[in-house]
Amino acid sequence: MDSSTNTKPQEATVIIVGAGPSGLATAACLHRLSIPYIILEREDCCASLWKKKSYDRVYLHLPKQYCQLPHMSLPQTCPKYVSKKDFIQYMDDYVARFHINPLYRRCVEAARYDGAAGKWRVKVKNGEELYVGRFLVVATGESTDPFTPNVEGMSTFTGKVVHSTEYRSGMEYRGMNVLVVGSGNSGMEIALDLANHGANTSVVVRSPTHVLSREMMHVGLFLVKHLPLSMVDWLLFKLSEIVYGDLTEYGIARPKEGPILMKAKYGKYPIIDVGTINKILSHEIQVLPTVLSVRGSEVLFDNGRSYAFNAIIFATGFRRSTNKWLLGDDYLLNENGLPKPSFPNHWKGENGLYCVGLARRGLYGAAADAQQVADDIKALI
Repeated sequence: MDSSTNTKPQEATVIIVGAGPSGLATAACLHRLSIPYIILEREDCCASLWKKKSYDRVYLHLPKQYCQLPHMSLPQTCPKYVSKKDFIQYMDDYVARFHINPLYRRCVEAARYDGAAGKWRVKVKNGEELYVGRFLVVATGESTDPFTPNVEGMSTFTGKVVHSTEYRSGMEYRGMNVLVVGSGNSGMEIALDLANHGANTSVVVRSPTHVLSREMMHVGLFLVKHLPLSMVDWLLFKLSEIVYGDLTEYGIARPKEGPILMKAKYGKYPIIDVGTINKILSHEIQVLPTVLSVRGSEVLFDNGRSYAFNAIIFATGFRRSTNKWLLGDDYLLNENGLPKPSFPNHWKGENGLYCVGLARRGLYGAAADAQQVADDIKALI
């Protein structure tokens, strides 16, 4: 890293990169232990994914006790499954309670450990600011940079194309033929929202996926603490089979591995159904296979059929860019920005490097990571 800057470096014991829920949780835990920190955020607000890049109908899929950050419970007035509006208010209240003051519009360009000084040197993109700390916490989250796959002929499409981070409501798509590419929870909920607003909706489901209700998922998370994972997965599989039946003829096949195992092993979440499956069963939402190519308004699928669409929404997830700016780390994070060490040892690297919220265990995992990181730093200083 080029450290030749005329600006005096700003120093703190800990530098946190990212002011989403993971970064805020880390800051709060450090604050309670009186450990000085600086938190850097590339956007102009905290929790920007929630505030600026999420659709209106978002609710947390898990009961609120699994979604609260350390040392501050979600309000009793919040429903069991918290809305986007309520969760944003909770995070703003959290920031105020723990006196968290992120430095906004600080996009990290490079972070490298200075072995001689025993400190991390972090440079932001404008090249004029340098931050120095004994510890560095990567809290940039799993959902960092929107990913849209390359599709042959996509440049010829005559309709509207957006990523799910740009989607807000199905209201503007009423009466349109809309294709949702991606069958994770975002894709399935967007498909439901479109159908509810009168759009002619299709959703691409490329691979087998589990379908569970919120209640099934809640039961699974409780039982996995007390029973073998294989037994819990068998139970969830049977419950899903009883409630939803065989969805293969509708284009949704079940995987051979269980839902909890797949979440832990691959980070692949089951579909938490909030009404989409009924729309599929009633043919209000059409399930389609992999997209092969696009030509004008026509989209060709790998079953040989093609359909015309007015809009395509890519609910195809995110990529992480940590490997572009975190320099010299060969132990903690892989090229995809996820931990190399297996859970539960995923959060601690070498030379004072940590990560929070990257274990694919949602807000509950991020909260646990944040507390472990803060306690470990406290022990070391």
